[in-house]
Amino acid sequence: MDATAEDVTAKTDTVVPSGPCARWPPENRAIIRQIMDRAGDKWSALVIAALNDGALRYTDLLRRVPGISQRMLTLTLRHLHRDGLITRTAYAEVPPRVEYDLTPLGGTLHDIVVSLIDWAGLHHDEISRNRDRFDAAAK
Repeated sequence: MDATAEDVTAKTDTVVPSGPCARWPPENRAIIRQIMDRAGDKWSALVIAALNDGALRYTDLLRRVPGISQRMLTLTLRHLHRDGLITRTAYAEVPPRVEYDLTPLGGTLHDIVVSLIDWAGLHHDEISRNRDRFDAAAK
């Protein structure tokens, strides 16, 4: 008999005696993993970083987040809005205007994601060399 994902999650949540989620109650661990997935997503991090200077329109965000597609930006904005990390303000104008901005909650995440982006920028050469060495050894 196959275990459902819920059964597996329940079993692993009760077995965690140590580790990064150990200090949180078992009933909170699933949502913590979901939040980490959102906050750790590269597109979410880049959108949050781009919104630090204030509200931006969709096309401005598309220009400021290198490599993101329109579809991925739309999905990312929807997820961030659902989680309460950004606001979406639609103005009744012709043509319609929509702006996105960080909420106070999203602002608390900004410094964290910028630190991660800066870390990646500082260490990209070393990581690239490590990847090259690893790939060469694997051949």
